[in-house]
Amino acid sequence: MNYEVTVQQVESQITAVVRRRARSHELAQVVPKACGEVWNFMKSSGQPRPGRHLALYLDCEINLEVGVEAAQPFTGNDQLVCSSTPAGTVATTAHLGPYNHLGDAHTAIRTWCSDHGLVFAGPSWEVYGHWTDDLSKLRTDVYYLLRTPGKSAG
Repeated sequence: MNYEVTVQQVESQITAVVRRRARSHELAQVVPKACGEVWNFMKSSGQPRPGRHLALYLDCEINLEVGVEAAQPFTGNDQLVCSSTPAGTVATTAHLGPYNHLGDAHTAIRTWCSDHGLVFAGPSWEVYGHWTDDLSKLRTDVYYLLRTPGKSAG
């Protein structure tokens, strides 16, 4: 798949998430399971209808937050917390197809940013489109927060 990488400004999105730590080879099991846990909590707690599922990768150690977009701040519990995605300048692309090829989108962004002299500021995240049984039509938007010129990474 050819990926069109763009640079955009994004606003922070409130999220309902569980925090996890996983190895790369565990993500295919950890992310769907955590998404299900959060979705079930949101449905049973009377929160407004949750948005799309997402996974926010906080660092290279794969500490992550997995859950859904939330309509408003809320009080969580000992497992589920109210959080948010970062705001700022991002490099982004859309992946169409099965999740097991998402690494190609990440590679495309990393390569494009390297070629254009852009530096990552830390987190990256994936926002998963609505499920379809036609795996070729699954859409996942991938974002990498970029360092703003003149500012050091925090």
